[in-house]
Amino acid sequence: MLIKTTRKPKHPCGPPDVIRAKLRNWYAVGLGRQFLDVERGELDSVLANLFGFHLLQVGVYADEYILAATRISHAVLLDYQAHTLSEELQKSALRGSATALPIASQSVDVVVLHHSLEFSRDPHQVLREVDRVLVAEGHVVILGFNPWSCWLPWRWALRWSQHPPWCGRGLGRTRLRDWLSLLGFDVVYSKNHFYRPPLQQAGLMDRLKFMDKLGARFWPRLGAGFILVGRKKVIALTPIKPRWKPRRSLVPQGIVESQNRESK
Repeated sequence: MLIKTTRKPKHPCGPPDVIRAKLRNWYAVGLGRQFLDVERGELDSVLANLFGFHLLQVGVYADEYILAATRISHAVLLDYQAHTLSEELQKSALRGSATALPIASQSVDVVVLHHSLEFSRDPHQVLREVDRVLVAEGHVVILGFNPWSCWLPWRWALRWSQHPPWCGRGLGRTRLRDWLSLLGFDVVYSKNHFYRPPLQQAGLMDRLKFMDKLGARFWPRLGAGFILVGRKKVIALTPIKPRWKPRRSLVPQGIVESQNRESK
């Protein structure tokens, strides 16, 4: 007897190990390095205002520690290939899959998804796992590439190259808002960033930093990256007040009394 198994669709960037290697290389130099610096600044401003006991970063696509600004003492990095990280990152790393987190339910205060959704074969399952492990009023911080940014011409030209970030699945803030709403999250913060063209010349990119301020003011929707913070809502249970009045009888009381008298 043949049993049909449902296979997860292949990611356009390739297998997970290939995606990790290519994206870490991209973040190490040139444009990727400039982009990571801006992402870290945006993440620092968010993490400084989030508190709790446990923080979990799902997916390590840049071989650098990006959680330095957190005030949460216990921070764990989770990646399918944790053994390939640097020795410094391995000290706080845990091996595991984003679609099946080896974490107890309702035990984490903050989850950071650093491009874990757009480079996952099943982003819906990743969010469901985040919802499972977060405590009530916990926060998820999502960093991603804006599919409708000033990088759109380069994205269309290079999307078949199987080189991140161009081959990543475009998940914009509007779509993520809808997904989070279905899971019972409120989006409490959302912002685009990085308005420079995707050039590799470090000196030229440094001279174009003024475009980040101009873009944030005049064309905020065209930022190449975004950060979004969702808060897990608490479902309030309304207690049912007990009814202290005696329940009505289906049979009239007078009939019961007359029947009792006749039987005596």
